[in-house]
Amino acid sequence: MGKWRITMLLLSMGLFVFSVGAADYHPHVNYKAKQATLEVHKKLKLLNKPRVKTIKSEDGDTVDCVDIYKQPAFDHPALQNHKIQITPNFREASTPSPSSSPSSSASNHVQNDHNSSQQVLSQIWQRSGSCPDGTIPIRRIQRRDLLRATGLEHFGKKPANSYHSTNDEKGSVIINGTRVELGPQVNRSAAILVTVGYSYIGAQGDINIWNPKVASPDEFTTAQIWLKNGPGDAFESVESGWVVNPKVYGDGSTRLFVYWTKDAYKSTGCFDLTCSGFVQTNKDIALGMALQPISSASGPQYQTTFSITKDFHTNNWWVRVGQNIPVGYFPGELFSYLTKGAASLVEWGGEVYSSKIKKNHPHTATGMGSGDFAWNKEGNACYIKQIRIIDYSQQLKYPEWVGTFTDEEYCYAAVNYAASLAEEPVFYFGGPGLHPPDCN
Repeated sequence: MGKWRITMLLLSMGLFVFSVGAADYHPHVNYKAKQATLEVHKKLKLLNKPRVKTIKSEDGDTVDCVDIYKQPAFDHPALQNHKIQITPNFREASTPSPSSSPSSSASNHVQNDHNSSQQVLSQIWQRSGSCPDGTIPIRRIQRRDLLRATGLEHFGKKPANSYHSTNDEKGSVIINGTRVELGPQVNRSAAILVTVGYSYIGAQGDINIWNPKVASPDEFTTAQIWLKNGPGDAFESVESGWVVNPKVYGDGSTRLFVYWTKDAYKSTGCFDLTCSGFVQTNKDIALGMALQPISSASGPQYQTTFSITKDFHTNNWWVRVGQNIPVGYFPGELFSYLTKGAASLVEWGGEVYSSKIKKNHPHTATGMGSGDFAWNKEGNACYIKQIRIIDYSQQLKYPEWVGTFTDEEYCYAAVNYAASLAEEPVFYFGGPGLHPPDCN
């Protein structure tokens, strides 16, 4: 356990006791405790901006309604002179006509056949109130949230994306005859659908909402979309989906999230608004807050559309959810490759972070997706439907070439399934993690 964690643990337990006896008095410990307290207080003040209104959610979280122009994004050095964009400029991407797209009729057929999957976007806090115009809802960061971090500088961040170059086929996927290297990654396991190109200015998908088990407080599991560009050891990424992350949020709830990085998670980016960067514009949707309802095995299935699209008027990458509801954007000033051009890689699927994966035994029991294997399909496994990319034609399309990739196929699986040639595939992914004897 690091010095920061020890100091924070003692602070939280109130164990800094002072004695009149000279033998028990340790001024250096007292000084460190005061410094740690000051650092936490300073960080909380930086993250929790002055509020116009406060809403107490039924699930125990607190939402602060903050002036849209005073949100954490504008603490970023690159955004000091940023002019906020209230609404996206781009026109709605169209769907190709049947004559220009062989898959368009299949797309419509799939949509009509899946009426059992309900499109929803609901958050628990919304039952307790709403934020006034000119403000945005921000989940309040508590002292206990910071105490869970390995250090203040790591709060709200994914661990660095460490992986080494390899010719091992298990670390790559073949798309249209080309081998694309994706790993292996350290302390991560993914089950994803991948497409590679040079002009992806947007991507979206209807992601099935579940609440998988997270076995340890320092692990997390996601279902999401990634748009990436840049070198493998320092790629840029914009992301959105749902996550279960006890370390950041303090519980096992399924929550809406966004994420960004400029250097493969080494030092830049964070979840939601836990650092400066992402600019929120929506007053009714709160990042990092719990989603409802949740799908159930052999029961009702719920899904939400997640979309990320570049606005070429501003170079901002807009996040939309549900029925094309804008949440906010990743400013172009944050990036290089994603600002100068488009994304070259799009991924849909799930990711689990844990120190107990790959060569470490026993394997983590943290679930991905629904926690059930992908091959059990709808009603049991997590899915992503209506998978789409947007290129410079400004049209929503099923990717021309895709491939599936899994780090650990016996722990977390990926299946791109179509019932017939007339139907568009549905991507299923996930699994329970620890599953002796195959995943142990």
